Amino acid sequence: MFKILHTNKKARRGEFTTVHGTVQTPVFQNVGTLAAIKGALSTEDLKTVGCQIELSNTYHLHLRPGDDVVHDMGGLHKFINWDRPILTDSGGFQVFSLAGLRRICEEGVTFNSHIDGRRIFMGPEESMRIQSNLASTIAMAFDECIENPSPYDYVKASCERTYRWLCRCKDELMRLSKEPGTINPQQLLFGINQGGTYDDIRVWHMKKISELDLPGYAIGGLAVGETAEQMYHILDVTLPYAPEDRPRYLMGVGTPENIIEAVWRGVDFFDCVMPSRNARHGFIFTWKGTMNMMNQKYERDPLPIDPDCGCPVCRNYSRAYIRHLFKAKEMLGMRLAVMHNLYFYNELMAKIREAIEEDRFEEFKNKYTNVLSRRN
Repeated sequence: MFKILHTNKKARRGEFTTVHGTVQTPVFQNVGTLAAIKGALSTEDLKTVGCQIELSNTYHLHLRPGDDVVHDMGGLHKFINWDRPILTDSGGFQVFSLAGLRRICEEGVTFNSHIDGRRIFMGPEESMRIQSNLASTIAMAFDECIENPSPYDYVKASCERTYRWLCRCKDELMRLSKEPGTINPQQLLFGINQGGTYDDIRVWHMKKISELDLPGYAIGGLAVGETAEQMYHILDVTLPYAPEDRPRYLMGVGTPENIIEAVWRGVDFFDCVMPSRNARHGFIFTWKGTMNMMNQKYERDPLPIDPDCGCPVCRNYSRAYIRHLFKAKEMLGMRLAVMHNLYFYNELMAKIREAIEEDRFEEFKNKYTNVLSRRN
């Protein structure tokens, strides 16, 4: 399923083939938590901005409209009119970050819905059944996302349990793939490496989950409060023990600088709400750094957001107009800003892939790492 086409030091240029199409890696997955990109972008818009994988969330879709509803509508692909790969997060992160009272045990987690407070139980089997109903291309294993920092003994025990949960996820998904009502019997399972900021636990856990021979492996529990240097260190320590012939997914990351640094270390998949969330507040990414469209200096600026960008927004609208839309609280302002930011992120990945193919990724990294995070 995963083929490495070229390497430039540790950076990898690959292809990941799925039942819903082939993905060119490194890739950024555009986050549509509730089966929609916040900012009023349609799935046709996603194709326009170069999206290869749409990401939705198990926890949120289980609560509304309900995974049974999505199943009855033919699965997520038909529900949202998207014929490319979809990855569904397992719901583990949301259970631990959004839920109020919760109780963790070997079977799973009992928690309160953040919507109406009702009691819900979710464990490995429940997460797999929900994701099977959603019929995504890639299902993520149910895990505990550990708060950083956490005591060593707690992190170790949690990772041991998360490994046992992963074994149960694998068994349940295999069982579900044989059920007559399963929409996508070729659904793929990615395991998630945890371990906080403890090197030895991270390495132990990656070795253990690698033994399960899964289609892909993620690094979880980062970008949740630790420094960027700590995150890069964990990647340096952990990735040498990840299978080389499987894609590596750094969950919830991040800024253009984070992505470039992680690709340099051998990561293939990324996702983050940052480009769409920031865009909805007028915070824009460009090839010369970041911009705040609320700034008064753009009030009479006839230039596009980024003269070096070929997105539909930059080809057709001025900074002055987009600033006006934000100031007037017109929804179109958010929509255009989100479209630009997602185009920028997907274009960034395309340029990264090209630089790796041409053995000049180090030069690309040195040129753009600091520029892209600079306030313009």
